Amino acid sequence: MRINDAHHSCASLAARLYCARLPGTTPNSGFAISPRGTPGAKRATNVSLSSELLEAARAAGVNLSATLERALTEELARLKRRQWREQHAGAIAAYNERCEKHGTFSAGVGSVEGARSF
Repeated sequence: MRINDAHHSCASLAARLYCARLPGTTPNSGFAISPRGTPGAKRATNVSLSSELLEAARAAGVNLSATLERALTEELARLKRRQWREQHAGAIAAYNERCEKHGTFSAGVGSVEGARSF
């Protein structure tokens, strides 16, 4: 599996999980990407863009459909992460407070480069 395919699959899964939690939606309603990263059935839709932006994108050869799908996938994943952090804020704060007060189990083992708390 190429790394791009792996990222696409993860983003697709995150978006489907997010959509599954929205009232009145199913995992693929409004989000037609299969779990393997292969595009599913597509539906035509209307999108309004500024004339200048549309002309610049066309001149640059930007695939508008692919770009919008990617942006929506990333936005849904970002919203899901934010929602998860908000739902678990109390537990994260309690964990960080406990670590500050008592340390961690691995405190004497050494440090991991780039490690951080929530």
